[in-house]
Amino acid sequence: MKIHNPFRTALLATLGVGLGLLLIGSIQNLQTILLYVGTALFLSLGLDPIVAWLERRKLPRWAAVLITILAVLAAFAGIILIVVPVIVQQIGQLVAAIQKMIEDGSWNPIEDLRNWMTAQFPLLKVDDVFEYVQEWLNSLDYGAIGSEIGGSIIAIGGAVLSGLAGAFIVLILTIYFTASTPSLKRAVYQLVPASKRARFMDLGEQITDSVGYYVMGQVSLGVINGVLSAIFLSIIGAPFPAVLAVIAFFFSLIPLVGTLTGSTIIVLICLGLAESPVTALIAAIYYLVYMQIEAYVISPRIMGRAVAVPGAVVVIAALAGGSLLGLLGALVAIPVAASILIIYRQVVIPRQNER
Repeated sequence: MKIHNPFRTALLATLGVGLGLLLIGSIQNLQTILLYVGTALFLSLGLDPIVAWLERRKLPRWAAVLITILAVLAAFAGIILIVVPVIVQQIGQLVAAIQKMIEDGSWNPIEDLRNWMTAQFPLLKVDDVFEYVQEWLNSLDYGAIGSEIGGSIIAIGGAVLSGLAGAFIVLILTIYFTASTPSLKRAVYQLVPASKRARFMDLGEQITDSVGYYVMGQVSLGVINGVLSAIFLSIIGAPFPAVLAVIAFFFSLIPLVGTLTGSTIIVLICLGLAESPVTALIAAIYYLVYMQIEAYVISPRIMGRAVAVPGAVVVIAALAGGSLLGLLGALVAIPVAASILIIYRQVVIPRQNER
């Protein structure tokens, strides 16, 4: 019978635990870099179908990549030069309108809440509660609060600069990954044994194509919603249509619930700031109709080449990805779930059926 040395066993176990802790700590320290790399890979897979389409038009790879990157940069430059000034102007007008309403006394949410609670709950001592809140507000050290706000503003400024630097890094990595996607794929495929390489390459191409079409489709849905929102909201005289159109675009990037959430926010803004509540009613009717058209007409046509993911899986994946990496995690989680479904349907199930 073989006798194990307890000291050696304990030493190996300790080294294993230490190596695991070191690996976890390294991942935590490198999470920002890993996030940049993952985002760039995600975006490059979204651009790859465009590059492939240009290559089918007899263009060399470098020319297709150059045209794609220049088109993306031109689109962002156009958005910045044309849309951003309008959005900044309308945000300033929005803040000024809210400030004017507060100064005129036409909008006092605290007083409105107090009157509503007094009418709804006459037996409660609402006035005593609000007097207590007012005493608490008067007892605050506004100098210290101002210092904290100043520090928060500095922190926000630093976060904005860090975000711009991160966006620049992601842009450079996206250009590199888009240009070298075929060589990166070949390098990964070489790691697989030759007997299984063909099958692995087939699955890899399906997964990358699915992710690419998903990214393109989701961005296309956002652009359609944003452009149509800008046109329709301008026609009905909604307040600050450019700002609301940007809200519609960004929320449409969120799968399944994004359009509904963005539409609700837009309708509430119209209800609170429009001259007539009829504007909010018209906007609500429009978005109800649009969501039906998007769900049954636009989305199936645009997302038809991506892998279909069941609604329950979309919700679970979005929640899990959002809890791990925020909004980006919620976006990336859907194509990851689609990739797992491809492997499940084409690898796991056939193996189980062969047994």
